Amino acid sequence: MVKIGSSELSVFPLNLGGNVFGFTADEAQSFEVLDSYVAAGGNFIDTADSYSAWAPGNSGGESETIIGNWMESRGNRDRIVLATKVSQHPDRQGLSAANVAAACEDSLKRLKTDRIDLYYAHYDDPETPLEESLAAFDELVKAGKVRYIAGSNFEPARIEEALATQDREGLARWVALQPHYNLVERDEFENGGRREIAERENLGVMPYFSLAKGFLTGKYRDESDFDKSPRGPASAAYLNEYGHRVLAALDEVSKSRGVEHAAIAIAWLLAQPTVTAPVASARDPKQLEPLLAGVGLTLSESELGLLNEASDPRA
Repeated sequence: MVKIGSSELSVFPLNLGGNVFGFTADEAQSFEVLDSYVAAGGNFIDTADSYSAWAPGNSGGESETIIGNWMESRGNRDRIVLATKVSQHPDRQGLSAANVAAACEDSLKRLKTDRIDLYYAHYDDPETPLEESLAAFDELVKAGKVRYIAGSNFEPARIEEALATQDREGLARWVALQPHYNLVERDEFENGGRREIAERENLGVMPYFSLAKGFLTGKYRDESDFDKSPRGPASAAYLNEYGHRVLAALDEVSKSRGVEHAAIAIAWLLAQPTVTAPVASARDPKQLEPLLAGVGLTLSESELGLLNEASDPRA
């Protein structure tokens, strides 16, 4: 287990993503994944109030509802560290004080719990004064409805502003960031200021798209592979010289270690400064296996060097 930043939250170093629950995994399938994750020692579940409003027939909140039903049926709420987010639900857009308060109540009801362990501002809301948003989160912490707060998808300057505002006003402080970061998309996090802020401010980092929308599983080599999964076409952006160079390095390490590409991608993230627990999802227990394998895998300096060189964004 590892601690999230300056918080007292102790978590498994793989953050199980709930974006597929109610989307590519129905409730029964989601329960199987959740059970398998907990059986392997996992305790850290990530979702958002908007998951999965994009799926036909959904309206948002489906993932939270499934997770809430699962925790109720298993009686394990006190053993789970639960993270969710606010600002993107179709009926709860933005970070106004009123919306943050109402969205939190909605999430608590769907999750069938009295508190959220880690509550993210999902996306920045430039239409709402930052002080108003941060004060609203602080009220939730004071009320005991939220234990810790964090930010996701904020620009570095806004992260700095948020932390400075919290310190100046004596508000509950962010303990974590959830950025877009993986082996094939490194530049924005590593060189754009976010990693430096996380290091300096002792913020835990939970990268999302840890497998680059499935590309780092190694199963998408050209467009003929897209029908392997509903998410296959999302890999099109990586099918270029750079992407194939990264895959070649993954191929080499995967073969020598005898594990799947996804395990290597997770292990690489866990070897990076500030990374606490990569966010990754699975629609069935079989997909979960390599993610868990990555947690127990320590890459050698030569393996890290090979992967770093192949994925160097400046090359």
